[in-house]
Order: sequence, then C-alpha cells, then structure tokens
Amino acid sequence: MSFLALEGRTILVFGVANRKSVAWHVAQALETEGARVVYSVRSEERRAALAPLLQDRPVFVCDVEGEGAAERMAAAVGPQFGPLHGLVHSIAFANFSEGVKPFHETKRADFLQAAQISCFSLVEIARAFKPYLTRDASVVTIGISSLLVTPDNYGYMGPLKAALESSARFLAKSFSSDSQVRFNIVGAGPLKTSASAGIPGYLESYLYSEKLTFRKRNLSTPEVANVTLFLLSPRSSGINGTTVVVDAGLGCNYFDKDLIRLAMRPEK
Repeated sequence: MSFLALEGRTILVFGVANRKSVAWHVAQALETEGARVVYSVRSEERRAALAPLLQDRPVFVCDVEGEGAAERMAAAVGPQFGPLHGLVHSIAFANFSEGVKPFHETKRADFLQAAQISCFSLVEIARAFKPYLTRDASVVTIGISSLLVTPDNYGYMGPLKAALESSARFLAKSFSSDSQVRFNIVGAGPLKTSASAGIPGYLESYLYSEKLTFRKRNLSTPEVANVTLFLLSPRSSGINGTTVVVDAGLGCNYFDKDLIRLAMRPEK
C-alpha cells in the first residue's frame, strides 16, 4: 500500500472539462494511486467531447446550475458506486462575455449564476451525496490562494471564492454532528487552465504572479492535484475546515527586490 492509502477507494470528481483541468489532473493522480474514479461533467456535449479522453471510465452528467441536478446525480451514482470515500468539487463559472467591468457594475444575474455554479453547488452536492459517503469521507474544493487580493479582472469571483471557502467550513461543522466527513479547500495560485484563459487580461496577471513566486516559476496543475490527493487521503485525517494554500510563495513575496526595481524605475 502506498503512503496515501488511496488504493481501492472510490472518489467522485466534478469538473473535468479537458486535459488542462485541475479535476482531470486530480483524477489521473487518483487512478495512479489505485483509486476508482467516477467522473462528472457539465453536459452531454462535454461528455461526447471527452469520450476519447475518458474512454470506458464511468462518466455522469451534472449541470449544477439546474434545480435538483445534484439530487439526480446522487440517485444515479450512489447506489451503483457507493459508498464514496471522497468528493472533489472543481467547478467555477463567471460570465465575462462583456469584458472587465468595475465591481460595482456587476449584474445581478451574472453574480447569482456564478454563485450557484461556483459556490452553492458545493452545498447541494454535499447534501445530496451525504447518504452515500463513508463516515470518514473527505470532500475537497478548489479555491484561490488569497481572498484579500482584489484583481480588477477577477471581479465578483473574488467574493464568491470567499463564500465557497466559508461554505466549506460551515459544511465541516454541519456534518460533524453525525459523521467524521471532512471538508477542506485547496487555495491554488494562478494556473494555466482553459477556465483561467477566459478571464480578460489573465495572461499578464499570470506572468506577473510568476515573478512573485520565490522560485520565479508558477504552479503546475499537477502540484495542485497532489495537494488535493493528500487532503483526500486518510493521511490528512487531522485537517478539517482548512484552506491549504499552494502558491509557490507568491503570497509572501510582495516586496521582491526585482519587482520593486521594475516598479520604481524612472519612465523613459
């Protein structure tokens, strides 16, 4: 048995979109460790597009924006694949079709849609799958490395990621009344994913954040996946209601001398 002791465990992974997805890298690492992975995708079209990648793996469709989607998913997956030892929530969406706007110009419909998909879906999924989770199951959601930063191009997703993190903590408390199911958050720094590519101006932010890391090299998606695996494993049994930050040190390096030099040099 490997150190993580994930062999033979069944984990349901939400949010696979393509090869760049955090969810895909988590699932691949789980399979390498001998876990059985059940996949959830957003639509039938996405399932068809992923068929060459997922092949004969079990794949279910769950559009968390729809009323009752989580319950229908649980009814389909739970009896067939339960009990489940873990859930991975790697789902987020924001409508940036109109480009970057000041935060105070956020539209109600955009905010509420993003809140349902990116945040409240965790609550609905947890509630729906509770009967099918082992007593000591682990639930992990993917957040961001800092809730204090206010990037213009991230807009209302900042407050929603804060709500996601808080929701995970409240779920950890709520589930503790009759189980030992754990809820934790991986606070990931900027990643090169298809979802992030949809954020206006993301490339410049990504390159800037790379200069802030101690190693001058941004995170790779497998690095985030590896931390997720640890939180899914029984080896992390003492961690609950916690955000584990994975950012290669960028949150500690605001006063990097090279960046100060670049920012303060006289304009030519």
